[in-house]
Amino acid sequence: MLEVISSSSPSAVLLATAPRYLLLDGLQDFLLRARVLKLYRRALRIAHRAPDHARAELRKAIRQEVETNRDCRDRQRIRFLISDGLERVKNLDEMLDMQGH
Repeated sequence: MLEVISSSSPSAVLLATAPRYLLLDGLQDFLLRARVLKLYRRALRIAHRAPDHARAELRKAIRQEVETNRDCRDRQRIRFLISDGLERVKNLDEMLDMQGH
């Protein structure tokens, strides 16, 4: 796949000559990364509602969980981890609601 492009930048040349499936893979990776970051931010926001004495440890545990799986490249595993994380964040949110936080 070779297209004529008017730009001479190396990235434009790579995009013009890259097979379509590689571009889609890059997009899928980008979207998965965005979902992970959204989940991480949501978890930290919910952790902020925790009681003062538990807040720092909860943030540390959330960070550790993300760091533990940082190098995972298996998309199926990443999707599972996101799903599991969403469930855990939902449970934490409900627990804090029940406690009045």
